[in-house]
Amino acid sequence: MLLIYTHKITPRFSYTMKQVFTRILGIKVTFTTKVEDFIKHSGPKITYTKQPLQNEFFVRSNDLLFEQGINDLQINVGEWEGLPCFFIAGERSTIPFDIFSASFYLLSRYEEYLPHVKDLHSRFPPKESLAYQNGFLQQPVVDLWAFKLLEKLKERFPDLAYKQRTYNYTSIVDVTTSHGFAHRGFVRSVAGLLLDLSSFKIRRIARRIGVWFNPRKDPFNNYGYLINLHKKYTVKSMFFFQFASYSTYDKNVSPNNNKFKFLIKSIADYSTVALAASYSSFSDTALLKKEKKTLADVINRDVNSSRMRYNRVDVPNTYRNLIETEFTDDYTMGYTHEIGFRAGTCTPFYFYDINLELQQPIRVHPFSFHDYALVNMASKEEISEKIGALYERVKSVKGDFVSIFSIELLGGSKKKDWKKLYAMVIDSYNV
Repeated sequence: MLLIYTHKITPRFSYTMKQVFTRILGIKVTFTTKVEDFIKHSGPKITYTKQPLQNEFFVRSNDLLFEQGINDLQINVGEWEGLPCFFIAGERSTIPFDIFSASFYLLSRYEEYLPHVKDLHSRFPPKESLAYQNGFLQQPVVDLWAFKLLEKLKERFPDLAYKQRTYNYTSIVDVTTSHGFAHRGFVRSVAGLLLDLSSFKIRRIARRIGVWFNPRKDPFNNYGYLINLHKKYTVKSMFFFQFASYSTYDKNVSPNNNKFKFLIKSIADYSTVALAASYSSFSDTALLKKEKKTLADVINRDVNSSRMRYNRVDVPNTYRNLIETEFTDDYTMGYTHEIGFRAGTCTPFYFYDINLELQQPIRVHPFSFHDYALVNMASKEEISEKIGALYERVKSVKGDFVSIFSIELLGGSKKKDWKKLYAMVIDSYNV
């Protein structure tokens, strides 16, 4: 049991300590504000205040974990043994920066509460982030800091007890458009054909008509291939299906289509099925509840996990809506067009609502990359190098490596052999 002394125990303090010590490092931790309890404790202990009590393991605290609300913080990024860091703590601190405040800043998405210009889809732009601007977006720094902290603690307390965690890989398949041409209804099919004719897309016209006569030839119909691949490599997989009515940004097969329902049921026999929330339900909890319920009715089991269309997250409102809709887990934390770690971590964490100053009952699963971030990379070698570097960093801290591939790219693009790339990822990073 590790004892932490501080001058004030706040919700932010408790949240951060439990995430860093319990969930990342597997260390049992308890807190005290009483100096006498700290001094008489004979086991591992650290002080987290402005001044050390004696010659103990001391991390000088920033004010962030003892404040409320949002302030415009001045952040200067430095370096700690090869790792970027901020909230520098000074020479007396055993760790030269406030690792806990820095971790909270990233995990809570503090910067997304600050004024910023959103993109076309009301998203926080990656280039606005501290991690992108300082070149550490592709490092799970919260986990890397924690493991380096563990090394320092073990030097001081050789008998420190902790539970080692294991590396995990999860393959997510995004199904926001289950079929390219099949099962789309007469009106939409004819409209698509007319659009192709007006654009002189001869090959696409031929494929479209061919699929009308044989739906199995639909380019997006790679589900059997994916299931067999997952079986071969015993991969933990999740299929996120959009189950929504047609709209400007939601163009999947109708949720009333029986063949589409049968596809979802068949996938649910082999993999976890979850909800890819529609664009229209982003700020409409009634619609989100309807989509969740109708999908649950199809697979005859609860739907607890979500992903937002286009990775749209509006902190804190998106998570409040998901909680109201009784989701327990979300897999939207990441950027569509940038690889790396939006919240600075490769470990699932509970969302902390800064406006309410409390930990919310929804677990956030950060993903490492989305396939759309790979589209403009020049070669397979570049892709392999970039993904490999992410994998090595996650593996080094025994974290969760989560990849997202879309059914559209797996079946719709000839510029890259996405199925072969996907098989390479499954083969290489599942261990």
